[in-house]
Amino acid sequence: MRASAFVYPWDVNGDPAAAERIAGLGVEGVTLAAAYHSTRALTPRHPRHRVVTAEYAAVLYPPGDRWQGRALRPRPAGDWAPGDAYGEAARALAAAGLEVHTWVVLAHNSRLGAEHPGTSVVNAYGDRYPWAPCIAQPATRAYLVDLAAEAAVRPGAHGTELESLGWYGLAHLHAHDKTAGIGPGDAGQYLMSLCFCPVCRAGYGGQGLDPDALADAVRTALEPVWRGAPSGDGWPAVEKLLGAREAAGTRAWRDERARTLQEEAVAAVRAAAPEGFRVLLHADPVSYHCGANAGVDPAHVLSVADGVVVPCTGGAGLLAPFAGQERADAVLAANLTIVSGMGGDPGGLAADAARARDLGASELRLYHAGLASDADLAATRAALARV
Repeated sequence: MRASAFVYPWDVNGDPAAAERIAGLGVEGVTLAAAYHSTRALTPRHPRHRVVTAEYAAVLYPPGDRWQGRALRPRPAGDWAPGDAYGEAARALAAAGLEVHTWVVLAHNSRLGAEHPGTSVVNAYGDRYPWAPCIAQPATRAYLVDLAAEAAVRPGAHGTELESLGWYGLAHLHAHDKTAGIGPGDAGQYLMSLCFCPVCRAGYGGQGLDPDALADAVRTALEPVWRGAPSGDGWPAVEKLLGAREAAGTRAWRDERARTLQEEAVAAVRAAAPEGFRVLLHADPVSYHCGANAGVDPAHVLSVADGVVVPCTGGAGLLAPFAGQERADAVLAANLTIVSGMGGDPGGLAADAARARDLGASELRLYHAGLASDADLAATRAALARV
């Protein structure tokens, strides 16, 4: 199975040994961040630093002229990835024999929400989620589509992986997060992720729902959850909490906005890309799910993109719905964490890869070559030699 490792530019730039070390894992390629959200990351082998703090969502290259005069535009990175950090790292990795694909994070941007609060998802209580741009809003959609095209098609890239190309919601690895006191469950997560910005309110109206009554129904449905009652899992639990008609109306609006955004973004990338450029989406096969792995309809997304990257740490079951819809040339990549401290099992990588292959996976993605310890990398190297 072809394997690729996720990498940040700051893992490579300034470390002359990094590219060869990554190539020595036995991977054929790397998925290198070109546009990324804020984060704090270890660099355990870098000769000049050990912790990198990316203070805000940024592009890791100089943004182009298309953004002149636009209110919504990407920000270049600060001193954690200055200049064309992506390009510098990509050249070093390619020189080590690795095929470089871009890694582009889209609808996950706390700085955008801070600078333009009106772009954010607004829940039924009126709380804004600054990390979660509302993908129904026309200006936000235009920004995301153009960002996808620019950040994906960097010089020398053979393909791209688009992360969070869909709805983001309540769940977020926020700094000093204090939201775990009440576990909202799967259905509660959905209700807390419904957006009630003016565009979404109008969208619900187009589905025959009164947005004020819908917001009140969401708050009423969540009240037992705040008192500790489980919300339940799966779509039937959402229907039980909210009502079948109301649940169907919200999902119809949100699914259509996500599907059409995915179509527009992939088309924009292809229009800017050279022939043979591969476009993959980080995806969850349950369309109402939110987050970095965007909820999608498996049949639809594989009619739009060249394939998907599917989270498989802890089990490869999410692959099955895609395998059932897979066209012959589609890429089905199993994303496995190789960082023990982040819940990964690099020692079990060979067995996990075999299970993923049995469920239809054609490739592996390894998260994350820059964050893993020496012991994790050694285990990964040994496992890939057996895959």
